[in-house]
Formats: sequence, C-alpha cells, structure tokens
Amino acid sequence: MKAFTYSEARQNLSKLLLLAQEEEIEIRRKDGSVFSLKSKEKKSKSPFDIPGLKTKATTQDILDAVEHSRMV
Repeated sequence: MKAFTYSEARQNLSKLLLLAQEEEIEIRRKDGSVFSLKSKEKKSKSPFDIPGLKTKATTQDILDAVEHSRMV
C-alpha cells in the first residue's frame, strides 16, 4: 500500500487513480486523518449481459412457439 499526503494526492490525482486500480492507496491529511482509495470491480455492462445457452431449438421452433402462445 502506498501513502500520499493530501497535497501530493491533489497534484497527482490522475496518477493516483491509475495506481488505485492496482493497489489500495492511503491519503493523509495534516490533521492526521487517513483516507483509503481503491478501485471498485467492474460490473457487467448490463444485467441482461449473460452467457448464452446451448439448445437444439431452431429459430423456427422459437417462432412457432411464439405464434402458438399468441393464439391461446
């Protein structure tokens, strides 16, 4: 873990954010308070972004099922 003063962090924020992607960063103020900075894990782009399923159903089977469901 790397530690920086508030002034160093303010002057090098871009670098700090890049470092925080790799490891946790500490920022210390003159009054002694300490803050921790680390990146969050990337979330998937969409809640619907899921792996596909293998199936023997054809496009025509699916279209027939949809058509049948609309008739009932």
